[in-house]
Amino acid sequence: MRTAPQLSRRALLTAAAASVTAGVSATAAAPAQASAAHRPPPSAASAGFRTVGRVKRAADGWVQYTWPGIAFEGRFRGTGVGIVLDDSVNDYDVQIDGTTVSTLVTPGRTTSWVEDLADTEHTVRLVKRTESPWAVGRFGGFVPARGGRLLTAPAARRRQIEFIGDSFTAGYGNVSVTRDCSANGGVDRNSNADLAFGALTARKLDADHQQNAFSGRGMVRNYNGGDPGTDYRTYYDRALLNVTGDVWRRPRAWRPQVVVIGLGINDFSTPLRPGEPWAAQSELIAAYASAYHGFLDKLRARYGRATFLVVSATAVAGTAFADTARGIVRDRNAQGDGRVGFWYYDDPGLDRLGCDWHPSLRDHRIISGLLDRYLATLPLDW
Repeated sequence: MRTAPQLSRRALLTAAAASVTAGVSATAAAPAQASAAHRPPPSAASAGFRTVGRVKRAADGWVQYTWPGIAFEGRFRGTGVGIVLDDSVNDYDVQIDGTTVSTLVTPGRTTSWVEDLADTEHTVRLVKRTESPWAVGRFGGFVPARGGRLLTAPAARRRQIEFIGDSFTAGYGNVSVTRDCSANGGVDRNSNADLAFGALTARKLDADHQQNAFSGRGMVRNYNGGDPGTDYRTYYDRALLNVTGDVWRRPRAWRPQVVVIGLGINDFSTPLRPGEPWAAQSELIAAYASAYHGFLDKLRARYGRATFLVVSATAVAGTAFADTARGIVRDRNAQGDGRVGFWYYDDPGLDRLGCDWHPSLRDHRIISGLLDRYLATLPLDW
């Protein structure tokens, strides 16, 4: 595995969100589509969709969000469906009856249509492919084509998994076939959170999931020491990452049986620089372990003792990442919490051909398989 500098060139997603390039779409073969004039979002009573992920409903009826992998699921009868969006930053996949039929690249304020479907019942799913920590996306609901109607939204899945992490968890650059993405659309055009390892595993388990990932962030230290004074924990409790002080209100129904945490690559993958709070690696290790224990305490208080907390680590050559993470789990177990586990993932088949040496689609499938096997060993009651 390549060491630190190649792991992530986009440590902080700031200007990247504002400099997206429109017009490049990996649109799949699809039913005929058209754009129509913007329609107002449906009322809550007729919304006809359910949400997977952290969102905030605005007073005007729109649903706002910033985390990657946010999904909206609905059902309708008829020959088509419109998707009401207001977002000039993010990319989305549209799925009908479980098949991706189109990709919407920075769609703006519009109603995008999928038409010429069989006149019967269908499912529709809209999923946010990209990260946008400094830009809020807005969803206004699904609209039935003429003569059709929205049906009751799909039921929530019984299984729930929360994924907490950095660019690996977000699916950063995973659909690229070259590590240098400067000439093939950039990171955003080459990222798909819905094909990251967590989303793949959740689908195989028929589980709802949250993909609470923020590229370049660590437990106490960001990539290459960037944006000092903040870290992943600064943002974890928010629904809208760009709103200081925002607090996500956890629905009563959201109580995941498993939380998979992947934080540490950015803490350890680059050498300490002069002026950082830790004078030596030993001090960083101590700070990381202390913060991790505090974060696990927060999760335990939020979700209760039944939720299994998975501390994950992967190969970052020449660093204390994996050993430190393993030690944290050992300490928790010694303190009497047997529902904290350690998952180390690596495989000789990983090629890291995604943008900036990140996992490729092939890698995410491998990692998902490793996670599947690990979860199968846990005493989960689901």
